Amino acid sequence: MIMKFDEAMAALEAGSLRVAEKKDGKWHVNPGVKEAILDGFRIGKLMDMSSGVFSFVDKDTYPARQFTVSDGVRVVPGGTTVRRGSYLAPSVVVMPPAYVNVGAYVDEGTMIDSHALVGSCAQVGKRVHLSAASQLGGVLEPVGALPVIIEDDVFIGGNCGIYEGTIVRERAVIGSGVILNASTPLYDATNGEFVERNANGCLEVPEGAVVVAGSRPITKGPGAEAGIHLYAPVIVKYRDAKTSAATTLEDLLR
Repeated sequence: MIMKFDEAMAALEAGSLRVAEKKDGKWHVNPGVKEAILDGFRIGKLMDMSSGVFSFVDKDTYPARQFTVSDGVRVVPGGTTVRRGSYLAPSVVVMPPAYVNVGAYVDEGTMIDSHALVGSCAQVGKRVHLSAASQLGGVLEPVGALPVIIEDDVFIGGNCGIYEGTIVRERAVIGSGVILNASTPLYDATNGEFVERNANGCLEVPEGAVVVAGSRPITKGPGAEAGIHLYAPVIVKYRDAKTSAATTLEDLLR
């Protein structure tokens, strides 16, 4: 599907167009939307976007978004930038400083905490908590690649990194400092098995999984003799009432 750049940007910002959508339980990427985003970099010209003593130069096709009270989004003062072509639903809260890149979709009731990044094309569901200094990687190229996907009611702890080739299913809890991408070995301690990649090669964190940082020992060669361990996050349990109570955001914060 070929679409005009300005029309695509307007539809992305309205939330009527998305880089990826869930259909019949599976996520599908829309390459035409990514192509339209990439066109913006091709046709854009460098422009001075400086503000006060701060010097900024970027493509004129991608200025920062401006919000009004009627948008229903709280962007707390202090250095946050939301780039053109991204969607923030009403009731989203963004704490400073944070950055939301082009093509991102952030649904209702989600909180983006200080120093957090929502990378290009990342898809974030409802009532997600993206804690301080956490990063959702950007996946703009190749156009057929799924972006980082965070489904509804997920809690992501501080200093986490969720990168290319990762889908975090509903109600999962990602503990502080966990790093996930398509090649990360994720061990499920509840059944003694590693989580298999899906048919598209993506790592899917199961629904309701509680994931913490972990490691596994090298079993052969000099590394084993030296007692070296490799990074391997662990599913320690699945979400229960106690976990939900500890991770639920107070409505008063919104």
